[in-house]
Amino acid sequence: MVENGRDYELTRKESEVLNWIKEGKSSWEISKILDCSKRVVDFHVSNIKDKLNASNRAQAVAIGLQYQLIRF
Repeated sequence: MVENGRDYELTRKESEVLNWIKEGKSSWEISKILDCSKRVVDFHVSNIKDKLNASNRAQAVAIGLQYQLIRF
């Protein structure tokens, strides 16, 4: 989705991570769910925040919900 010239398209994995963040999971918990390292999850979180121009995880979730990148 594009808003004000900004591309809000997330990869499938980034969307999955953002959904788990929405559920209140920590990076460590998400890494166990997705069977990957915490570092990989933190990489996805960083990409999500950059793509959504979010300063933190909560703001990323709010933007994701606002632009229907994830569902409530």
